Amino acid sequence: MNDIRLADPSINERVELKIISPSRFHIHKQPEKNNSDLDELVNSIREHGLIHPIYIRPVDRDFEIISGHRRFQACKALRWKYIPSKIAELSDKDAYEVQLTENLQRRSMDPIEEAESFRRYVFEYGWGGMAELAKRIGKSEEYVSHRMQLLRLPQDIKAKVSERALNVSQAIEISQIPPAALRDAADTILNRSLTVKQIRMFKTALKDAYEDEEPQFETLKDSIFVEKTALTLKVALSRMDNIINEVYDAAEPRQRSDLVSFLMETRIKIHAMIDESISFRMNLLQKKDK
Repeated sequence: MNDIRLADPSINERVELKIISPSRFHIHKQPEKNNSDLDELVNSIREHGLIHPIYIRPVDRDFEIISGHRRFQACKALRWKYIPSKIAELSDKDAYEVQLTENLQRRSMDPIEEAESFRRYVFEYGWGGMAELAKRIGKSEEYVSHRMQLLRLPQDIKAKVSERALNVSQAIEISQIPPAALRDAADTILNRSLTVKQIRMFKTALKDAYEDEEPQFETLKDSIFVEKTALTLKVALSRMDNIINEVYDAAEPRQRSDLVSFLMETRIKIHAMIDESISFRMNLLQKKDK
């Protein structure tokens, strides 16, 4: 990110707080003015002044915060009229990268907030892939990938990661469990407070059991497809009967006999296909029970 800061000449000015707005791309889930540490920051600024200016950029006729939301909120709480500011011309993408990098360095985000900010960069805003993002924020591609993997977790488990009740390594292991088994497995892992090593052993045992059940699941799923086929054929049979009735009502007498004969033969074929599909499904289910 140093290249961005050096490439964009900036100036230092005291700017009126009333013309400064929070970032539209603010990466925290909750507004920083609700942060429990805000009172401590207010007292520090009251006693020592604002040591580091906030970082802002011009947007339309006003300014938008790039970084320093907590300092901005603290100075508002102190009823300051002006605030020392570093002003730079930055694009949305560059401003987001600066804000993200600063918060990563300060470790002010929880892992889920990081994951959400990475997701927005890659998918919502479309500013680049994971490799590009990792390079811009000074992290490894694996770091970015693992954080985004956490978003696969159920909401209550993500909450435990945010609260630090579950560490990232444990959460990543849990996120790799097949979705069909994830809920029960996660409850077991959390209730037993399993270590990463124990989670991996648990996953191996779970995988073996899951794979044993998989053929039965696939057989059942296949039987449902066959049942849907039979249902489709029954609908076709009903429509065929309607067509036959229309032929009796509307066809020319000289053509009626041939048409009805053709349609009846087709009807018999459809009926036979229905019988075959039912028989095929029964055979699949019998194989599952063996």
